[in-house]
Amino acid sequence: MVEAQDAVERAARESYGRLLAYLAVQWRDVAAAEDALADAFVAALASWPRTGVPAKPDAWLLTAARRRLIDGARRARVQAQALPELAGRLQQAADAPGELAAALPDERLRMLLACAHPAVDPAMRTPLMLQTVLGLDAARIASAFVVKPATMAQRLTRTKAKLREAGVRFELPEREELPQRLDAVLEAVYAAYGSGWDEASGADSRRRELAGEALYLGRLLQRLLPAEPEVLGLLALMLHCEARRPARRTGSGAYMPLSEQPVGLWSAALIGEAEGCLARAAQAGRTGRFQLQAAIQSVHNDRARTGYTDWEAIALLYEGLVRTAPTVAALVGRAAAAGEARGAASGFALLAAVPAAAADGYQPYWALAAHLLTQLGRSEQAAAAYSRAIGLCADPAVRDFLLRQSARLERQERQE
Repeated sequence: MVEAQDAVERAARESYGRLLAYLAVQWRDVAAAEDALADAFVAALASWPRTGVPAKPDAWLLTAARRRLIDGARRARVQAQALPELAGRLQQAADAPGELAAALPDERLRMLLACAHPAVDPAMRTPLMLQTVLGLDAARIASAFVVKPATMAQRLTRTKAKLREAGVRFELPEREELPQRLDAVLEAVYAAYGSGWDEASGADSRRRELAGEALYLGRLLQRLLPAEPEVLGLLALMLHCEARRPARRTGSGAYMPLSEQPVGLWSAALIGEAEGCLARAAQAGRTGRFQLQAAIQSVHNDRARTGYTDWEAIALLYEGLVRTAPTVAALVGRAAAAGEARGAASGFALLAAVPAAAADGYQPYWALAAHLLTQLGRSEQAAAAYSRAIGLCADPAVRDFLLRQSARLERQERQE
């Protein structure tokens, strides 16, 4: 029984997004596909302990979900004439597992582009992609968008209902329609990568694998749109970050700040690939958000070559990023770079200008505030900021790092 439960959990972690995308593309109804797939997982929990784990769990789940979709359509007496055709198309999941493995990634890209349909509220396109295609739960998506999980869950439910009512077809749009849909797709891929990037400790393997999926989708988009500069910029950004992954934790799992990471652990091959993407993006003469973010990471990674970090260059790039996309992350990043390049007072002045509503639940804001306030000698405020940052931190290794920094501040205060 334990083996069967582990197999179901593994399938849910590793295959949910791909399975849902495949079903939704074939049935053209996200909500119905979600319900059918959920029923299939429930059926697996009941059946596999008795019959054993099937040789091809994904094919078993797709077959079970397909049956529920067809049964539901029969009960509702809709799409009666289309049932034989739909059954035949969905039968591929069971009859040709090798072919299925090759087809699923393309279906996910199709779903990403479908979720950016004009019928979907622009504010909900990226969250919808993250849930239906990449398998993130509402709580994690809510964290990325700094809203309450219940609020995000309600918004997603309403969006999917509207999507069904609109009868959106899950197919690749015409090439001339791609630019209107591309931004939301890039945002979703980036958010998925960020979720996997945050999970460096290995506690959540599903989130850790998201980084690899995001990189794959980034390369897939680059093959679809080889000259689109923001696609190249996003791929370069992910590659630059991925190059540093081995150095983010010590051998014992302790968090390593970027400035302290040993550059010998960084991947020269991934950095080279990222630089190639940035060079090709520059040829288009259209600078965008992801190119600027990639350029910032490029300057950080140039420390492997020069031995130092050009903080003034990073600060200038952040100025451009804030003008292009003034997100809370960009505003906090600009303050951090200014603090390093021009002094703690300059950095804190920019940080203090971040809107309070955006900063309130944003952990990096409070971690940076604590760091800058410590440098400015405002120990009491720094201690309060550390407490806030620690309380908001979801990563145990980062929390331990902040606790050590806070304890060091306390020791200095006692000595003085």
